[in-house]
Amino acid sequence: MAVSEHKNAEAIRSVALALDSADTIGVVGHIGPDGDALGSMIALAYAARQAGKQALASFDEPFVVPAEMSFLDTSVLVAPHEFPRDLDVAVAVDTSVPSRVGALAEPMSKAGTLVVIDHHISDGSWGDVLLIDRTAAATTELVYAVIKELGWTLSEPVANALYAGLVTDTGRFQYSSTSPETHAIAAELLAAGVEPDVIGQKLYEEAPFGYYAVASNVLGRAVFDTEHSLVWSLVTVEDLANADVQRHEVDGLIDLVRLARGSQIALLIKEAKPGVYKGSLRSRGVVDVAAIASTFGGGGHHNASGFTTSSTPAEIVESITAQLS
Repeated sequence: MAVSEHKNAEAIRSVALALDSADTIGVVGHIGPDGDALGSMIALAYAARQAGKQALASFDEPFVVPAEMSFLDTSVLVAPHEFPRDLDVAVAVDTSVPSRVGALAEPMSKAGTLVVIDHHISDGSWGDVLLIDRTAAATTELVYAVIKELGWTLSEPVANALYAGLVTDTGRFQYSSTSPETHAIAAELLAAGVEPDVIGQKLYEEAPFGYYAVASNVLGRAVFDTEHSLVWSLVTVEDLANADVQRHEVDGLIDLVRLARGSQIALLIKEAKPGVYKGSLRSRGVVDVAAIASTFGGGGHHNASGFTTSSTPAEIVESITAQLS
């Protein structure tokens, strides 16, 4: 699709103009970046460097690239304390909420122009130039459109980063947000050198051996509330410590929990630290889990969302079932 035909054509051109006129660019994703955030920041910063810009990318602590993302070219990444305060343009990707970038919100505010590119719900209150489309399958779809508008090179490292966002945020092209345009973009990325078998193995076919023990615990304590078509479970700090596994390494467990036939909603409660829990919600389409997550101060998409809360697991489940009654 030509950018002139894109429903976000005006916003895409505005972002492209801001980036084209800049000499120095810094791209930031949210804390604990997933494939879409990492892919978006790396793709945009790498393409900008190839276009002759001084560009870099970063995210706040913990500054760790997950092992499953080892196929990405991380040469554009710098530690958060190295992020400049005198950039021409700072770009926030995969979030439109300043609190989600942590300590980097302050140096980003010092940039000449603040650009926000995101596909989540936004009130539009953050940023000078906005490209936000909650119907996009991934933020990398929007980053791709900007790169194409600028005429920047779609090299293999850029294509790999963009594909990482597409494949993860569409659930391997299975979520309802996947569109014909999503597949058209994926086809162009494959033509640019993406190897889907290599990326697929890293993302979905490798895990630390301790994952088995954690999965066993989580599935063993799973509860299927047939009255509310809700299946849920809990992963504790103790589970992770005993198995020597990091929390981000078990994010995919929600996909095991959600398999129960007859369930419409799946919930995985993850203990972040004593008294603090993170919830991952998935829907088969009937229930808007983003609306549920918002009651805990979280958000996301109709079929996939998350939140952080100080409520206990029992209180979380009670609140959710009350909303489903």
